[in-house]
Amino acid sequence: MEVYFLRFLNPSAHVHLHLVPSLFYDSKKRRRRNCKLNAIFKNEEDAATERASLRFQETLRPDPLFIDPYVGCLVPPDFQVNMKQHPHKHCLATKFIDDKLLTTMNHTDGLRQVVLLTDGMDTRPYRLNWPASTIIFEVSPERIFRKSNQKLKDIGAKIPRSCLFYHIPSETSDIQQILCSKGFNGARPSLWAFQRFWRLSGNLAMKECLFLGELPAWLGETEDVVESTTRRWMDKLFMSHGFNVDIIAYDEAAGNLGTESMVDNYNNILFVAEHLRFSDDQMEIWRTEFQRIEEEGDEEGFEEL
Repeated sequence: MEVYFLRFLNPSAHVHLHLVPSLFYDSKKRRRRNCKLNAIFKNEEDAATERASLRFQETLRPDPLFIDPYVGCLVPPDFQVNMKQHPHKHCLATKFIDDKLLTTMNHTDGLRQVVLLTDGMDTRPYRLNWPASTIIFEVSPERIFRKSNQKLKDIGAKIPRSCLFYHIPSETSDIQQILCSKGFNGARPSLWAFQRFWRLSGNLAMKECLFLGELPAWLGETEDVVESTTRRWMDKLFMSHGFNVDIIAYDEAAGNLGTESMVDNYNNILFVAEHLRFSDDQMEIWRTEFQRIEEEGDEEGFEEL
């Protein structure tokens, strides 16, 4: 069964969200949604470039939410800037995730692992002020990442010297195994970020780790979508896979930043989810410890006899 995620945290992942096909009960809806999935995966680079363009435009606004000094090299040379009064919701989500990433890392003891599930054009590894000793794992399409990474190197973008960065091609058949081979430790805290649709499986994240990101609302669409329906769908989806989820309204995020969101047809769901289950690494540590205690108990009983 396939497991799908948004890029953060996008990436990113007990990383089991069986969105497809287990939630697609109706055959007509399944065909419609699968068509959307196919469109997403076929136009990855175009979509990534569009998102980069939105972040580039935000950087050029008179009162930007953030300044991305590197994203300009990822935008086509003939790109026409269309300045807007208010920030795009994608940029609101980007700022929200930026702030949540750094705030959580700076206030959580031992948290130095970040997994970014991205479209291959995410500049966070270069532009964010990561705490010393942060290990950044990026999972993204190899082809897009390779082209973007070269452009970023050409303009002098560098990972902070005190941090480590590893890229994992999203096309690989076993992302979990490669993450672990690069040094990811499921018995230590980690933070996951997603800002595009992703597939991932595994029980990597330890209990209480946070997942930040956006989900496309059409995944849970019904014939008559209302806010309460979306919230019930999100609660059911996340709780059934060991997460407690909070939906963040874009207008709320904008208000907290002292601005307003652009009125458009952007139809994603911004969320923060807490992982409630133990990771495979945690379970293995406890199994080993339990076995050790049992063996010591057997030895003590033998000595008494």
